[in-house]
Amino acid sequence: MLRTIGMTTEDEMIFDFRLEEIKSLSLEWYWVDFDRPSEEESELLLSYFDFHPLAIEDCLGRLQRPKMDYYDGYTFFVLHSICSNDLEAEELNMFLGENFIVTFHRGRLQEMDKARELIMKQSKTWDQGHKFVTYQIIDKVVDQYFPILYNIEDHLDEIEEELSPRTVHLSMDYVFEVRSDLLRLRRTIFPMRELLYRMLNSGRLHFSQQEQAYFSDVYDHLIRLGEMIDSNRELTADIRDSQLSINSNRMNSIMTTLTIISSIFIPLTFIVGVYGMNFDRMPELHWQHGYLIVIIVMALIALSMIFWFKKKGWFGIDKT
Repeated sequence: MLRTIGMTTEDEMIFDFRLEEIKSLSLEWYWVDFDRPSEEESELLLSYFDFHPLAIEDCLGRLQRPKMDYYDGYTFFVLHSICSNDLEAEELNMFLGENFIVTFHRGRLQEMDKARELIMKQSKTWDQGHKFVTYQIIDKVVDQYFPILYNIEDHLDEIEEELSPRTVHLSMDYVFEVRSDLLRLRRTIFPMRELLYRMLNSGRLHFSQQEQAYFSDVYDHLIRLGEMIDSNRELTADIRDSQLSINSNRMNSIMTTLTIISSIFIPLTFIVGVYGMNFDRMPELHWQHGYLIVIIVMALIALSMIFWFKKKGWFGIDKT
């Protein structure tokens, strides 16, 4: 499906015109959006617009890294939109010429719909030029990154507040998933930041001072997003270290309990072992109250050891 928007030389915004009408409409600038195009529509990139085969190959091929390439008469951009459900990157290709924008994307992008709706609702304010439309497209793409990172940040804050030995295994699994998600976001956002930096410092795009300010604002957003990714990765590392510390403390507590139990039973086991040897000439074997005396002695030994361990503070160790 092809969607078109154009500004005439009389500062009138027109919509959904055919490609064959572009030359006859006396347009100041125009935007053609290839929204989930068919094979026949995709062929128009070469047959009608005569774009470079390498740029068309990037449009039709696999997911490319965000980048900017210069061609004769236009600049080719590869942008990445991110799906909020599965964090999969969706490629958005854009051709920016002297008086036109051509965008190409195989999937439906809400960012493109929002940019188009904004231009249609405020059509009288878009006489500033097609580069401001380009700004709106890139800005909407970048704005979609924020809710994803805010959601991750909120979940990490909840985990940090509720971190306990009972939730440690569940938290650890989620933390590793979040680190993986942050890595995927980093692979998109950092190249996008590099792309905006190249755009701002490019001598071939010829941005005015006002246009430069708008694109600088998007670049600032990407810097902030990069800082959020780095801080969230550090937070996941802190949570991971806290979980490892909790596990280590819990293991130490368990080992302390087992050591106390083993220490109490060592002398008791020794006594039972001695009197279990069944030699005939062991004098205590024939005592009338020998069994009761041994039981009492064993109980006193156990109680005295428990008292001694308590005095040493072994029982004060947190067993949670």
